[in-house]
Amino acid sequence: MSLPVSIITVAYNSSSTIKETINSVLSQQVDSLEYIVIDGGSTDGSIDILKHFNDKISRWISEPDNGIYDAMNKGLRLATGEVIGFLNSDDLYANKNVLIKVMNIFDTNPEVDIVYGDLIYVESESTTSKVRYWKCQNYYNDFFEDGYVPPHPSFFARSHVFKKAGTFDLNFKLAADYELIFRMLKLYNFKSIYLPEVLVHMRLGGATNKSFRNILTGNTEIVQIWLKHKQPIPLKFWVRRYLLKLNQYFT
Repeated sequence: MSLPVSIITVAYNSSSTIKETINSVLSQQVDSLEYIVIDGGSTDGSIDILKHFNDKISRWISEPDNGIYDAMNKGLRLATGEVIGFLNSDDLYANKNVLIKVMNIFDTNPEVDIVYGDLIYVESESTTSKVRYWKCQNYYNDFFEDGYVPPHPSFFARSHVFKKAGTFDLNFKLAADYELIFRMLKLYNFKSIYLPEVLVHMRLGGATNKSFRNILTGNTEIVQIWLKHKQPIPLKFWVRRYLLKLNQYFT
């Protein structure tokens, strides 16, 4: 029997996409799934959709929050699974076997704390139209220095990792996921395994990349993250980071 896994979806006015996301999670072929949805007080009909799935979602709440990372922290406080992952309210798992593949790695490798994989960006109106392939790599000493970071929706960690490393830092509005993963892998050196498969289809138009201003703010926050943890940013970081992003369009 597989270890229990908690999947957290945070949402706000996502009525056009959240039903697909919920079905994507509920279709996963795992033995023990806890599904938590944290809604920020939607007014667009999302609540009616959540009520429709009331008997299938383990727990959902709808109340105002202080942004996406505050909502994610609420989900972490509610999660009881041995392994925890996040799926945004406009994203989808690549197929119904994603979680069972991830959990099989945890089940057969008790020393492993983290499992992560790849992600594909898709058109917001057509999730079969692929735009970018976020391909990652096995973790190594210069992983972050070389511009890599695992995609957050394709990142799964045991619950004790969050208890030791902490939760999302709300001082970062766009890059708190980067900071938390940076903390877990680079500072705490939790053992990870890279699963070289596409685990998630992410719709274009997320907060980080939806405007030039947000991209600039996100990059500024990344600098602040390295400074916060007293890590020098090598010059190659920026070159490698943008080359990797450019390569996503051709992979």
